[in-house]
Formats: sequence, C-alpha cells, structure tokens
Amino acid sequence: MDTKKPSHENADYINHGALSIAHKTHKIDRNLLSNAALKTTEGLHKAGFEAYIVGGAVRDLLLNRTPKDFDVATDATPEEVNRIFRRSRLIGKRFRLVHVLFGDETIEVSTFRGSHLEAEGDSKVTDSGRIIRDNVFGSIADDAVRRDFTANALYYNPASQEVLDFHHGYADIKAGVLRMIGKPETRYAEDPVRMLRAVRLSAKLGLKIEPNTQAPIAKMADLLQDVPPSRLFDEMLKLFLSGHAMESVTALREQHLHHGLLPMLDVVLEQPMGERFVMLALQNTDDRILSGKSANPSFLFATLLWHEMLTAWNGYKTEGHHAIPALHMAMTEVIATQAEKLAIHNRYTATMKEIWGLQPRFEQRAGKRPFGLLTHPRYRAGYDFLLLRCESGELPTELGEWWTAFADADGEARAAMLQADTAPKKRRKRNRKKVVALDDNSADAA
Repeated sequence: MDTKKPSHENADYINHGALSIAHKTHKIDRNLLSNAALKTTEGLHKAGFEAYIVGGAVRDLLLNRTPKDFDVATDATPEEVNRIFRRSRLIGKRFRLVHVLFGDETIEVSTFRGSHLEAEGDSKVTDSGRIIRDNVFGSIADDAVRRDFTANALYYNPASQEVLDFHHGYADIKAGVLRMIGKPETRYAEDPVRMLRAVRLSAKLGLKIEPNTQAPIAKMADLLQDVPPSRLFDEMLKLFLSGHAMESVTALREQHLHHGLLPMLDVVLEQPMGERFVMLALQNTDDRILSGKSANPSFLFATLLWHEMLTAWNGYKTEGHHAIPALHMAMTEVIATQAEKLAIHNRYTATMKEIWGLQPRFEQRAGKRPFGLLTHPRYRAGYDFLLLRCESGELPTELGEWWTAFADADGEARAAMLQADTAPKKRRKRNRKKVVALDDNSADAA
C-alpha cells in the first residue's frame, strides 16, 4: 500500500493505514441511517467488537442517494454475531454471513475477510481463478482489499461518525470514477460477476468506469459461462431493476457481456421492430422505478424474450401445429433454452407464460370472450404487454385502443363494441329417435 499521505483537508491517517474522514468533510446525515443498522452496530460495539456500516450504503450516502439496504462488517465471527442477536440466522456456504432481523428489515452482517491464499481449508478456487468458497477471516484492512471497487471499500462508524477509506474511494466518488481495487484481470477472474456489477453501477450511479478497470472486460466476458445460472439471474435482476436498464443493456452489448446472458438479445436488437419493443419495455421499467413504483420482473423478462418466443411460435405453426398448442410448445422451448444461460426463477416463468398465453385472446373481440378476459387475474399485465406490442408497430394501434375503451366502458357500451362473431359455429348433433318396428304379434295385440 502506498504510504504517502494524500492531500485531504480534515483527514488523518490512523494506525492501520486508512484515511479517516471526519463528519465535517463527508457530511453524512446520521438521520438517514436505518434504526436496524444503528442497533446492529451498537450491539456489536457493546459486546466489544468493531462494527461499521460498509459498502453500497456508504457510497450512496456520499452520492446523496437514499440507501436501499444496509450491510455491516465486523471482526466478530458469524457464530459470535449469531449469539449476540437473538433474532438472527447464519446463512451461506460460499460466504458465511449472518442475517440480523428487526421487524421487516434485515441487516446482513459479514466478518472481515482475509486473504483466500492463507487458509486452504476454508477457501476454494477454480482453475480459472474463480473463488467458490471463501470463509477466511482477517482484519478490516484485509477486508478492504477484498472488496471490488474503491467506492465500495468505505467503512462508516456511526458512533464516531468517521469514514475509514483504505483505497481512496472517497476521492473517486467525488471525481465520478468507478475503479477496481487491485489488478482488474485478477479480480474479474476471482469473480466474473464483477464485470456485470461494473456495468450496472456505472449506469446506475453515473460513475465512469476507469480505463484500466474497463479494458479487460470484453476479452474476459466468456468467464461468465462458469458462474452458476442462479447467481447470474440475481445480478441481472439488479441490473434490470436499477432504474437505468436502458443504459445497462447498451453497455452490456458494448462490452460483449450479453452473449452469455441473453444471447438472443443481439438478434432482437438488429430488427427495427424488435429493438423498439425491447427499448420501450426497458424505458417503461425505468420510468416506473424512478417514479417510486414497483416493476414486475416477470413482465420484464416476458418482453425481453418475446420476439424469440414469437419466432418459435411461428415456426411451430408453419410445421402444421394449431395456434394454441404451438404457442405452448414455443413457451417451453424458449424458457428451456434461456435456462441454460440465465436461470429465471420458476415463480417468474409461470407468470411469463400467462402473459404470453393471453396475447391471442386479445385478438378475439366477439361474443363472451372479451368479458371473460377482463376477469383474468393477469389481465392487466397482459393488457400492458399488448400496448407495448401496438406501440412498437407489431400490432395495429387500433387493437390497443379498442381494449382501452372496452375496459373503461359500462355494460351496454361494451356490448355495443363487440364485433360480429365470424367464427364458424359447430353444428349440434341431434339425437335421432329410434324407430321401433312392430312385429305382427305386436300389431295384433294393439
């Protein structure tokens, strides 16, 4: 570590080599901290341990953003943390952590990490350099080295209101720079997901990726193939729900990272209609999140995979399959293919199938069918999906306008809007009465 003291007003070096930034410099408002995070650090302090709010929460506070989550780092082991807090549980195998529960809020507590090279039994690394198990503990300085970006290696002590900065992350944040700690090639090999995180944080926070941090990404993108699909899904979900999905997808393509995640995205974005549809969906998601509304991951992934699904559906129909069976065959195929790269959780794929499955029903505007569709639990999601298809030019605008008017109308007006039912009506089979022949004896008896 460079021991030369950087020029920084109201900052001092403390004995373990970190820059100590006083409250009058960083100006973090303690009132913006969650009570759960404060109680967690206080509990650890009372038990005689170090405890700091760390990572994204500190970074966001310095960027005048409201943190979504609060993480705490400490020198207490997971077992010690678990004993201190009655409502807590040990989690994780790759990284052992503790979740401390306060009502609806959960604080994630990690023990300071040490070098994974020091203790073979508690650390496991693949041939490519990826760390797949890491439960080696160390000092706060060791922990700072192990973090990904300088902006995430800041430790805030609520008691003293000082920020400890081991890698000049404070200066990088103020300069609008996202910089990797250590040699980027080595850090990406340790955890390829860091490449996705660089793209996401750059788009979300408006930080420019430092040139040396950016340079290896495109050539190391193939390492993402070794990451468990479930972990890739979690990171991609954060990216798409960051409020800056459009910029993120553009950056993914520029860095050649999307091939191992959404390989069909390139094909879609090369088609004018497909590109417009995806970009409208991403913009819609960004607008909802930035306005404080929730966004449905199922809806988002349904839009991203729609044109791939549409191609498969048309293919099955061309082979001679009826429309609805062909649709279900296409759904199964596309989701299975996608699962090989990015495992979308079952709770999302079920809703995706419902949204897709409703689309043919929107083209049926006669008889009782429209009334039945309005009562479907997924009607609203299916309707919003239909409007995107109309806005992108895939379907006539008139179809979306008709459904908007139909949903807003009263009973009589709805009935007047219905189209003539041109579907061929099935002929009802009439049971013929059996003619019982009377034999001669019967006739005589009559």
